[in-house]
Amino acid sequence: MKTEFFEIVDANDEVIGRAPRSECHGNPELVHRVAHVLVFSRRGDLLLQKRAASKDIQPGKWDTSVGGHLDPGEDYRQAAVREMQEELGIENVPLTFLYKSTIRNETESENVATFLTCFDGPINFCRTEISETRFWSATEIERHLGQGLFTPNFEEEWQMWCDWQRRYLSGDDERLGVCSGDTFPDLFQRIEDNCV
Repeated sequence: MKTEFFEIVDANDEVIGRAPRSECHGNPELVHRVAHVLVFSRRGDLLLQKRAASKDIQPGKWDTSVGGHLDPGEDYRQAAVREMQEELGIENVPLTFLYKSTIRNETESENVATFLTCFDGPINFCRTEISETRFWSATEIERHLGQGLFTPNFEEEWQMWCDWQRRYLSGDDERLGVCSGDTFPDLFQRIEDNCV
């Protein structure tokens, strides 16, 4: 089996070296980078993936729509596009950058860039990485928080998403676009109405 390497970054997110995946997952000193994508339906529901039982981190738990480590030489957007295709079979959809964040725990340290997209087409997920996918309403997600159903990282992501909405979405008719050239006001209204 080929050894997977991650780029290690400093406090400014600048690459300072490389380390094997096996070392990065187990040594929080090795900060590496990850891209996430929140995939919403036009109804305003969020696609989540259930991690395969064979995963080394958080097996069998529901997680962010798309999440993957950057390959050496990639930027966050390139990784998001690649991971969306590899994990869910979604291609050629515009992405909107939302925010950067950090994940720090006893297992790993990650710098994360999160993007958003709308997609109602077929999901052809990677069966070796993911056991199931489905869309969840905000109400369903809120009802199941803190019960061990979701990964801790997704629960943090959900709170960041809800915080982002409160800061950037207003009640005005003029709404921020989800994707380049589109405003999807109905999507934002449904999400805003359902997120606590």
